[in-house]
Order: sequence, then C-alpha cells, then structure tokens
Amino acid sequence: MKVLFVCDAIDPSLGGGTAERTYRLGRAMKEVGAEVSVLATRLGLGPQRLRELAGIDCTLVPTPSRRFIVPWVWPGKVARCVRQADVVHIHGHWSWLGALSGWMARRHGRPYVYCPAGSLPIFGRSRRVKQLYNAIVGKRLVLGASCCVAVTEQERAHFHAYGVPDSRIVVLPNGVDAEWCEELQPQRARDRHGIGAAPLVLFLGRLALIKGPDLLIEAWSRIASTHPDARLLLAGRDAGERAALLALIDRLGLQGRVQLLGNVEGQDKLDLLAAADLLVVPSRHEAMSLVVLEAGLFGTPALITDQCGFDALESAGGGHIVPATVDGLAAGLERMLNLPAAQRQGMGAALRGLVLERYTWSHLARQAWALHRQLFDAGTPATPAPSTTDHPDPHVQR
Repeated sequence: MKVLFVCDAIDPSLGGGTAERTYRLGRAMKEVGAEVSVLATRLGLGPQRLRELAGIDCTLVPTPSRRFIVPWVWPGKVARCVRQADVVHIHGHWSWLGALSGWMARRHGRPYVYCPAGSLPIFGRSRRVKQLYNAIVGKRLVLGASCCVAVTEQERAHFHAYGVPDSRIVVLPNGVDAEWCEELQPQRARDRHGIGAAPLVLFLGRLALIKGPDLLIEAWSRIASTHPDARLLLAGRDAGERAALLALIDRLGLQGRVQLLGNVEGQDKLDLLAAADLLVVPSRHEAMSLVVLEAGLFGTPALITDQCGFDALESAGGGHIVPATVDGLAAGLERMLNLPAAQRQGMGAALRGLVLERYTWSHLARQAWALHRQLFDAGTPATPAPSTTDHPDPHVQR
C-alpha cells in the first residue's frame, strides 16, 4: 500500500507540531510495511530533517512566502504524486498545497484522509483570508475527505461545525518515538543556560499568541517573589511575539528570571526537556500538545491549560490542568512549585508510563495502517478506528 503524506512544511522549525506529526507518522507507517512518500514545501528545511528524510520518497517544492505559503509547483507534478499513491493523507487546513492535493485526489479517484490537527477553527491573524479560503475551497476539502482524522475527542466538534458526521471521524492522537530517551545529558542544558541546581520551568513552542507565552510570563510575575530561585526558560522560534514578550519581561521587572532562548532543536531540545523540573503549556488553543508527550518520555511532569486536548494527563497523575488564564496558570505554578521534588518526580514517572503505554508511534502506526488499508480496499468512508487503549489489529503485517 502506497501512502502520500502532504503538509506545507516538513521541518518542525517552521511547520511545528504538524510537521513533526507528518514525519513521525509517515516513518512509523513505513516501519509497519507501507510505501511512504511526502509532498511538502522546502520552507525552513534544515540539514537535520533532510538527513532524517533519507530513504523516504520526497517531493519538495519552493514557496516565496513564509506567511502565505503558496507553493511554486505545476499542478501536473502534484497530480503525478497523487496518482502514484493508493491513499493520500493531508495534514493541516490552511494550505493551498493540501487543497490542490485533495482536489487531485478526487479527480483521480484516490481516497484521502484529512487531518487538520486542530487548525479548523478560525483563530489569530488573517481572519478574512481564512474565511475566503474556506468559502473557495476549505469547506469542500473537509467534506470531500474519505475520512477525517481528529487528534483529540474534543476536535470532533470542529468537524461537526463543518458538517462532518461522527461516522466519518476517526481519532488518532499524537505520539512520540520511545528511542528519544537515549543518551540524555540534562546537566549540559542546565550548565549552558546558567541554571545550576535551581528549579527550572520550561516553555517549549512557537512564540505565538495562540501558544500563550504572554499568559505564562504574567503568571510568573505573580509567583516569582515566593519562588526567588526558580527560573523560567521559553524556547521556540519567533512567530511574531518576541518583541512584545521582551517588552513584557522588562515592564514586569523579570530580567534575569525569564529568558527567551530562540529555537532549540535536536539533542539540545531533548536535554532541555530532561533538565526541566516542570513543563508548562499555556496554550489558548491546541489540538494535542506534542511537547507534553516528549516531556513525559523523560519523566518531566507538566502543567497545561484546558485548551490542550490532553485530559489524560491529570487522570494519570502526570501533572495538572488549569484554565487558560493568568490566574489559572499562576495558581497551577504555585501548586506545582510548592510540591516536594520527589513528588514532582513521581508525577513525571506517571506521565512517562502513560506515554509509553498509549502514545508511541510504533503503537499508533498499526491503527493508522488499518485505517488506510480500509480506505484502499473499500474506497468508502472509514468506520471509527479502535481507541488508543485497544490492542493493535493482529492482522497487520510488518
């Protein structure tokens, strides 16, 4: 079975969680027997991701803009990629490349899976452009999919708003690769940033309004005096908010207590996640936080908002969930930092157990294989896949 994965950017430096989900799921499906190819732009593509893509058939096209990603590609090239696939899997919603791929899939009789990864609601900048996109192609793209993939149960409501019934929605959550746990050096990260033995609270994500770094900094200002040794590090590429965040830090007098690190990748990112005493995800909206799963692999507990789509965190004892407000985050930070270190470590161990049991790509790839195989065999909308707690399909061939 040949599966074509489509996304705007395949490098997480600019594609974020959508890029990482596309790459990791594609690689995992290849390991269970699928023939995988990728269609994406070259936006932000760095040498590390290029090395990781070795062995995967990739069609990478240029784009002149980082904000409005319009690919420079002949439609015939996209059509050729689609015709060579048995199933097309499109990630992300506000994408002209995804729209063109979906249209080609319908034209050439290929079923396509549609996974917006939480991006269906209109949020943030360019609202009128997004409304126009939906009017021209977006809604038809969603409704024309053979199967719509939600990352969380909460995301079903986003599809319902576009007119998609539950019978055509499958939940396939985010995952992580368990082998990331090897050769960590958390002390190296602490030494690099001058943390020493101080409590370290980490934000890891784009510096964008939707991710809530401003909420976290304001919340930090409310608890900073009661935790004078603790440090807050914000790691991630600038998505338009860095200057405003630096001004906020100055206004609140948090110089030396809060640091913006810029984009962190590879081993440096893993060491930083392992070094943290607490990960905070203050998002105003998020489909399902990948970074929480990554932190869980290293035994780091998390504090997240109720907009992150990961309710299992609290029920498993791996952290706490709070409202996406300054008050909520401040209360959560106070609660977590007041815990004995051993208790936080126990929460991190509980989160690690949850991640390894339910959220590794090797586990999820079998469900993805069964879904794509059903579409390929039947050519009709899929029935709901089993939950992530069910055993994988025993008939899946490796």
